[in-house]
Amino acid sequence: MEVLKKANMNLADKIYIFDTTLRDGEQTPGVALTVDEKIQIAQKLNNLGVDKIEVGFPASSKGEIESAKKIKSMDLDSTLVGLSRSLTNDIDAVLDSGLDYVHTFIGTSPLHRDFKLKMSKQQVIDTAVSAVEYAKDHGLTVEFSAEDATRTEHDFLLEIFSGVVDAGADFLDVPDTVGVLTPVFTRELITFIKDNFKTPVSVHFHNDFGLATANTLTAIECGANQAHVTINGLGERTGNCSLEELVVTLKVAYGIDLGLDTTRLYSLSNLVGRLTGVKMPVNKPIVGDNAFAHESGIHVHGILNNSSTYEPMSPEMVGHSRRIVLGKHTGANALKSKLKEYHIDLNDDQFCKVFDDIKALGDSGKCVTDDDLIAIAITELSSARETPIVLKGLGLSSGSGVSPTATVRLEIDGEEKETASTGVGPVDAALNAIRFLIKDTMDIELEEYNLEAITGGTDALAEVFVISSDSHGNKSTGRSTNQDIVMASILAVLDSINKLLLIQRAQ
Repeated sequence: MEVLKKANMNLADKIYIFDTTLRDGEQTPGVALTVDEKIQIAQKLNNLGVDKIEVGFPASSKGEIESAKKIKSMDLDSTLVGLSRSLTNDIDAVLDSGLDYVHTFIGTSPLHRDFKLKMSKQQVIDTAVSAVEYAKDHGLTVEFSAEDATRTEHDFLLEIFSGVVDAGADFLDVPDTVGVLTPVFTRELITFIKDNFKTPVSVHFHNDFGLATANTLTAIECGANQAHVTINGLGERTGNCSLEELVVTLKVAYGIDLGLDTTRLYSLSNLVGRLTGVKMPVNKPIVGDNAFAHESGIHVHGILNNSSTYEPMSPEMVGHSRRIVLGKHTGANALKSKLKEYHIDLNDDQFCKVFDDIKALGDSGKCVTDDDLIAIAITELSSARETPIVLKGLGLSSGSGVSPTATVRLEIDGEEKETASTGVGPVDAALNAIRFLIKDTMDIELEEYNLEAITGGTDALAEVFVISSDSHGNKSTGRSTNQDIVMASILAVLDSINKLLLIQRAQ
């Protein structure tokens, strides 16, 4: 932290956050937001406190104009922006939307001039200047983007920026359209532009090489006045600079508080993930499920004593929560913390047995859930008693042209019961029989069933892993290993049912 505080930075007096989730974020392949969904996100962004919200590209469809008008009618504190090509018709669509701020662009690199626009340098300049003049004549605040600026000749970038500044542009935007910048070249480019223009400079960096956030931070160090961002880093191809990563890094590492309510970040990330269908990886910085999750015994021990030992910020800062994960790396302190959380008291022998069971599950490659822990601990506490439900007999019949039938005999709390049921197969038939026999005790749903052959050959040892739930919302895993697939399945299900029953009786 001290290194960053002492770094030679040329920070702007005011740094604006320009969120383009509703425009560039919606250009994520496979994402299409409805008007109501855009309104929800806009409201959340406004509550977060972003300075500007790019609500869409009005000229692209009637729906874009409709959503822009509806968001405008919400009277938000954030400034609302509409995207426009350097065309009068596009700017008219922004005006028709009732917006006061236009973000207009034209390609400036040789690739864009020669292959997309098929224009000369002078034609590109004339088109850009005419668009800015038209927008200013109609009372709009204008942000001009030199699309593909980072692959544009520096002398031409100066020439076109000079032209639009003379025409009245309020912001100069530098897009890294295909994400080719690195921090070193970012520093060179933004310093070059800031040395030549007093007009505020904005940056719009893509993440093709995973450097969008790093490049944006570098641009801010060099005096950039505004950063284009998206929630969850959504956008074309691999996306844009992530709003949550940028804002939190500035706050924690640079000591720059932009005034946003960062406690809203996690819930906003989840909302955008649900509405777009683009879920974040568990290891996504700031908002990923594992951002504040700990399994290693050494780490957990440190966290329990002082969270700063293994967390650069508190989860509460971003509206997240800390999670202690159980597995093969779990230490005794983590297990004790979990047991305390669920008010489970074990003696030393019982604790050692549960600890060994957790380690064994982790070593077998299984994810150990809190429900697993509760069931294992309660089973250990109840080890002096007999298992509530015991399989006493099983008969199966199956073949071509007949319904698979299973006859099951269970001992339930010392009382034997027997029934026969049919199903789509022998396992299903047996499970139907079990459900019938325990219906007076509990209702269960089999949420997950996994079968794996541990060894090869026709006599392969089968391992069955299941997750069952009851009507109270409790969940538990069950597992069994047997050369008979049907028997392994039934024993695994009974294992999970017994755990659920013990949980119910302990509640």
